Amino acid sequence: MARRPAPEQPDVLSEEEIKQLRHSLAHLSTDGVRQFYERAHEECRLVHDRLPSPRKMQTLVQVWKQLWKWRRE
Repeated sequence: MARRPAPEQPDVLSEEEIKQLRHSLAHLSTDGVRQFYERAHEECRLVHDRLPSPRKMQTLVQVWKQLWKWRRE
């Protein structure tokens, strides 16, 4: 009997990778984080039928959180 191929695992950031990203973002300048945000935002744009990967969306969210955190300080 033929086996079904294993379902494709989504490309996601691990908890450790998110922690490292947060640490890196916290040590960038405001301009550096803004540039990082612009790149992440561009990578997450919906173009035709192409959806961004979960990893790219997680990155955009972490950059947004850092900008929001600085806004409240």
